[in-house]
Amino acid sequence: MKKKFKTIFILLTLISCEDVIDIDVNNAEPRLVIDASIHWLKGTNGNTQLIQLSLTAPYFDDAIPPATGANVFILDSSNNTFNFIEEGNTGIYKNKNFIPVIGEIYNLNILYKSETYIATETMTPAVPIESIEQKNDGGFSGDEIEIKAYYTDPENIENYYLFEFLILDTNSSTLEVYDDEFTDGNQIFAFYSDEDLESGDQMLIRNSGISERTYEFLNILLQQTDEDSGDPFETQTTTVRGNCINQTNPDNFPLGYFRVSETDVFTYVVE
Repeated sequence: MKKKFKTIFILLTLISCEDVIDIDVNNAEPRLVIDASIHWLKGTNGNTQLIQLSLTAPYFDDAIPPATGANVFILDSSNNTFNFIEEGNTGIYKNKNFIPVIGEIYNLNILYKSETYIATETMTPAVPIESIEQKNDGGFSGDEIEIKAYYTDPENIENYYLFEFLILDTNSSTLEVYDDEFTDGNQIFAFYSDEDLESGDQMLIRNSGISERTYEFLNILLQQTDEDSGDPFETQTTTVRGNCINQTNPDNFPLGYFRVSETDVFTYVVE
């Protein structure tokens, strides 16, 4: 999610000084971070899927260390096994024969450094994005471009959605989650607004069907990382735990999430 932070520069007249401040930050033992988002794009067979494993790192480190040498596979309810093979020593694991089925239950298994991590999710369908509406004088001061992505919620079914607005020119993205508590069976829209959006910018708008558990996880995570929540360096109120469990050593729990979603993609060029 794209974050915007403002830096304030203070000019001191007549007096100029520079102090070096060393901050002593406690370093915890690295934890496994699981990015296992299985996307079945509408109109494709969904056979090629990626899972990325990394490790937590000290606060001031620039590099994110990959978790290499893991054994990664997914099982479906018919005991079909989909093995994910690591590409070099990147921590990126790929499978080219995955079989996505709406309503199918998938079980993720990861063996890393003699510990077993597991998670379970169900493939959730996505509704198509029907149209895009653009407004050029949006925002509080009227200087933002607003984008509305319209879709129709299925009636009498609890639905949860993850919308991703990806700006290709700046390689930035914004995530939004929605439920249908007050919009069941109606046409509704996902909303995106940005003062830096310009005419000609290319966008990918992705709508993924997600489970209620995934919605709750992402909703809490987005609230804690919201750019309007206050100090960007403030401590989060709590560690947001995903649906992945360390079966061998529960105290050494991983971070991240496992989800399996059908995804609809709409390409849009800002007018």
